Amino acid sequence: MNRRTFLITSTAAAVALPAFAGSIDYTPGLVDRHLAAGDTVFLDFTTQWCTTCNAQKRVLGKLKGQNPAYEQNIVFITVDYDDYRRDPLTVGLNIPRRSTLVALKGDKELGRIVAGTSTAQIQGLMDAALSASVA
Repeated sequence: MNRRTFLITSTAAAVALPAFAGSIDYTPGLVDRHLAAGDTVFLDFTTQWCTTCNAQKRVLGKLKGQNPAYEQNIVFITVDYDDYRRDPLTVGLNIPRRSTLVALKGDKELGRIVAGTSTAQIQGLMDAALSASVA
């Protein structure tokens, strides 16, 4: 590997890393366990090929980087919509499509965003989740 390839690869990895840092891949029962433990959960219903989802991931990564309290107090879970669109979690929450973000605490939905990519909108949902987690 030459120096140019190494630098390009390293830079690309460093830029992409914040978007995926601290997020757990969904498995059935995971959300229920975290909610039962009293955690605040932030769900990202996404697919790898969705451009709106990728825009949301970039905003989430940027906001997490700016405020470490998000990852310290909120459990971020990534749900692959292609794999889990018929899962009881997805059906029970009435998730209409990929690119849906949902914040939960206990048995309460704190809010959701469907296909929204604005920093202000996503930060508002993350702030609501953070407030619920420290209340």
